[in-house]
Amino acid sequence: MIYSHISDAIKTPHLVKLDNHFYVARFESMKIYSTLAAVKLLLEQGKIKTSDTLLDSSSGIYAYALALACQKYGLKCHIIASKTVDETLKTQLEMMGAIIEPAASAPNLKLDQENRVKRIHELLNERDDIHWMQQYHDDIHYEGYREFAELIIQHFDYPEISIVGGVGSGCSTGAIATYLRDMGMKVNLHGIQPFGSVTFQSDHLEDPGIIIAGIGSAIHFNNVRHHLYNYIHWISFDYSAIGAINLLKQHGIFAGLSSGSGYTVGKWLNQNSNTPCLFIAADTGHRYTKPVFQDFANEQVDLNEPLAPTLIHSIKQLKLPWSYMPWQEQFHKIA
Repeated sequence: MIYSHISDAIKTPHLVKLDNHFYVARFESMKIYSTLAAVKLLLEQGKIKTSDTLLDSSSGIYAYALALACQKYGLKCHIIASKTVDETLKTQLEMMGAIIEPAASAPNLKLDQENRVKRIHELLNERDDIHWMQQYHDDIHYEGYREFAELIIQHFDYPEISIVGGVGSGCSTGAIATYLRDMGMKVNLHGIQPFGSVTFQSDHLEDPGIIIAGIGSAIHFNNVRHHLYNYIHWISFDYSAIGAINLLKQHGIFAGLSSGSGYTVGKWLNQNSNTPCLFIAADTGHRYTKPVFQDFANEQVDLNEPLAPTLIHSIKQLKLPWSYMPWQEQFHKIA
């Protein structure tokens, strides 16, 4: 097939079988699905026009996806960038015409995110040609994952499946599960969070190594639908890094730190369940080359040690390095 733009060619993941009933959906950049669909819909609805600038904050893969969507549809792009946006990605985005504005310096993730949102509001007050995409708040970002759900239905002839992936803004794993359930497939949705994220109440615990950008948050996200998740796994940087390294060593898949989390959780699930498991590898591993694949891999870590979580039934029991909870129990308590 010949595509009219590179974003259409790379949005679809590679589906790879890793073991018996254990699969990965390996993306170059997962959020291309949501940005292409959202921008197309906004243009069709007349909510934006081609002279507008699309604005949002990002820690990495959303920035790349939005820049591609803006290039495809002839719009301008402005990103308030987290400190996790590396020089390689920054160069790519600027070459595509995006304005990359670093957020004000902050000592931690919470203040970094708050500073990015503050700057967005300043720009909205200054200009009337800007549309804030609100990837963390607008349900429009669910729409693009309908296509990915259809791909899963097409290739996985199972009545039931476990989906594993980062929660993030809620518009990826939550959306996938929503559409799969609408299509008649039973889904056990395992959402992954870093320690320190407010989204599923782990903000009272700090992971010293945390650099897992994008799958958790220090501020509230409006488009996370908590009731969609059957299980939540809180997993440390170390266990995520071990997963990412082993995914590359054992299967040749170079993917990011959240993918390492997904591999760690998915591998454990596959060993302890007969339900087929598909985990999401949302991006490549390039921005983690030094902190994970070079620095961490050189530490004295046993990569072959079996990793397993602690089952908890209350947030008060939450502890590092890996805890998991049947979230529906907690959800019904607080609903």
